Amino acid sequence: MNLQVNRSISILQGADIERKVSTRYNRLTAMPRTTKSILALLILFILSYLFVQFSLPKSSPKSEVEGTKTISTPTPSPASFPSQPPGQDQVIVTKVTDGDTIHVLLNGRDTTIRIIGIDTPETVDPRKPVQCMGKAASDRAKVLLSNKTVVLESDPTQGDKDKYGRLLRYVFIDGSDDYGLGAILEGFAHEYTYNAPYKYQSDYKKAEKSAMKAMIGLWADNACTSLP
Repeated sequence: MNLQVNRSISILQGADIERKVSTRYNRLTAMPRTTKSILALLILFILSYLFVQFSLPKSSPKSEVEGTKTISTPTPSPASFPSQPPGQDQVIVTKVTDGDTIHVLLNGRDTTIRIIGIDTPETVDPRKPVQCMGKAASDRAKVLLSNKTVVLESDPTQGDKDKYGRLLRYVFIDGSDDYGLGAILEGFAHEYTYNAPYKYQSDYKKAEKSAMKAMIGLWADNACTSLP
């Protein structure tokens, strides 16, 4: 009995659903042709929009926010020079005092450097007159060192500073050319040992002997008559 009732209910429900579907289909088919066309175009537009949105690659975030452009500026490189071996510093020469004394920019400060191992004739010492070849030695130093990047090298055998507070250093041009050695070789400086032997003393003494033998610069017969 119950089984028959359930079957009857199912048949009635199915018939009711069929009527509803048929009614909606009839309403749809009964719509005016213009309405059907608009509906079709609308569906086509929606499908096209969805296709474009999902098919295009994602763009990167815009560089403008509310009219303000985001400008990417390169990170400035550090002002310091590349690291040097222990005991060496790469610096810029800011002033040449004479043939054996210069000023450099070291760690942001103007620093006086007394070059180890050489002594050039005086030009600025108020206690002494300008000495023979002094101006020539100073001019040579200005040409080679003014506003140039050089490497300073310390020497533990000589201490860090002299009695006047000047740093004691060797000076290398282009990282390898020994300024002091060149000054002696060309006859613009004497080899100079203050108290203790220094690192390059042997080379400097040989250079002085070579200049003396060649009779150039300070060692020339007419040095003090042809050059100031």
